[in-house]
Amino acid sequence: MRKLPFTKMHSLGNDFVMLDGVRTPLDLDAALVRQLADRNHGVGCDQLIVAQPAIGDADFFMRIFNADGSESGQCGNGARCFGRFLIEQGLTECRELEIQTISTRIRLTVADGWQVTAQLAPPSFEPRDIPFNAPAVAGDYPIVVGGESHRIGAVSMGNPHAVLIVDNIDAAGVDQLGPMLECHCDFPQRTNVGFAQVVDRQTLRLRVWERGVGETLACGSGACAAVAVCRLQERIDDTVCVTLPGGLLSVTWLGHGPISMNGPAVSVFDGQWPIF
Repeated sequence: MRKLPFTKMHSLGNDFVMLDGVRTPLDLDAALVRQLADRNHGVGCDQLIVAQPAIGDADFFMRIFNADGSESGQCGNGARCFGRFLIEQGLTECRELEIQTISTRIRLTVADGWQVTAQLAPPSFEPRDIPFNAPAVAGDYPIVVGGESHRIGAVSMGNPHAVLIVDNIDAAGVDQLGPMLECHCDFPQRTNVGFAQVVDRQTLRLRVWERGVGETLACGSGACAAVAVCRLQERIDDTVCVTLPGGLLSVTWLGHGPISMNGPAVSVFDGQWPIF
């Protein structure tokens, strides 16, 4: 038996198991990820994140696994926790970091009080980038789910997102629509699903059904996706307070270029997981 050291972290209740694969290379499979992520029999998390040595000119490589064992290319809240994790583990002293994932690049700025800003690559609305089955870019698209017609925005934040604009997120049917849209045939790699309520031009309320996870208390890339879609539709201003079930994120997008979000990164506890 050997023991696998880990750190439990969260941002706004979006929680992560963090592993150091820099000092000791790790060979993870989907079964071990699911075991660690299990909230009844494991540590419990929305995503498992592994720090790895840099590729190219990045400072570190970040691998992201969903609770179901599938791999993701983007996790905004996880990236912000990743910045704190690297510093607290003594892997770096830098507070300005370039992070590479399997699909995108993220710039992190770690401020006092562990407030972390993540600058994500520009949103892509190109259907082939998401990927999403549509002939051309549009502000929104018709889609049939469960025999009913809805309209969604679609965007890639380094991972796929569908965004529904709703009158009230408390009555949005997240548990019903979320899993059906996640696995909709128009999203060949499945999708995250955001339910966004525009309160005013500076405020969104948001719930997110995450691909491979289910509904979470917060989703950083989902917040950025909702802001990008609402900004494209001219519903909001450049800087928006996004209210999620777990708390608040500040997101800024000028309508072009990178998109940034700021919020807390919290360390909860350290532990060791036995591997037989």
